[in-house]
Amino acid sequence: MRFLARAPWAPISGGGWRKPVSRCALLARGDHLRALARHGLRVDSPQGDFVIRPWLATEDPTQIGPVDIVVVGVKTWQLPEVARALPALVGPHTCVVPLQNGVEASAQLAAVVGAQAVLGGCCRIMSARVAPGHIQHRGSLDPALLVGESDNQRSARVEALCQVLGRAGVTAVIPPDIQVAVWHKFLQVAAFGGVGAVTRAPVGILCSLPATCALMTQVMQEIVAVAQAQHIALPADVIPATLAELAQFPPGGTNSMQRDLMSGRPSELEALAGAVVRLGQALGVPTPVNTFLYHSLLPLELQARGRLVFPT
Repeated sequence: MRFLARAPWAPISGGGWRKPVSRCALLARGDHLRALARHGLRVDSPQGDFVIRPWLATEDPTQIGPVDIVVVGVKTWQLPEVARALPALVGPHTCVVPLQNGVEASAQLAAVVGAQAVLGGCCRIMSARVAPGHIQHRGSLDPALLVGESDNQRSARVEALCQVLGRAGVTAVIPPDIQVAVWHKFLQVAAFGGVGAVTRAPVGILCSLPATCALMTQVMQEIVAVAQAQHIALPADVIPATLAELAQFPPGGTNSMQRDLMSGRPSELEALAGAVVRLGQALGVPTPVNTFLYHSLLPLELQARGRLVFPT
């Protein structure tokens, strides 16, 4: 899925918001687009299965036009391509909500459509695409979407967005500090993905084996140091809290970057371990463990992208 673009509310002259409407379009391509156009988006979940039937599924953003909300739901490495489609969807009052792993998506999108249009966002869920047009929500943890203005003001548009999502059955939360929320998830995903990809072990092993748990802790310590250098006020207990969160995941669960690399597909390596290394270098913060993970996984990443051929 390239985008979930919803148009449930809009500002009106003189203040306030127009009555919600049920309208969503899906921007996709290839076999995923064909399945969405034919059957809608199927979601299997422990909380109940459902199907989203959009008013339009297309690969051409100009067929959709400006909308009120663009939810960007692609891998981080696909953002440059996605950004080229955004101008056709973004009008004067459009909110763009990035849900990518990592900490750089908002800035990348703001460089294309302007900072005013882009909110901070992240989602907390374990899910995977199991077939074209078919998503599976995995695990028993309740999914949630966190969203907020970059300056953490509780704006009317963010309040309205959360209300609309709530009526649709989506738990949407405005955290006190959206940057802290995004970095908290980054801490979890980068440690889980990097150590999981190197060891090829599921999260239950990563958390229960002292050696791998210690390795994830070192990854997190480096990320906290980078965050502090950027004045991100992560709580003092963020590392034990994040380890406790991971311990609640289904023991056989794996991270999407881990699965991609193990299957020979392009992954989010650059947005996770790669970002820690880049940001650490720019800020003068040592990141030796993340550098080791990044360099260890880079050959697989380059091979998946056709930029490196392993000799036979």
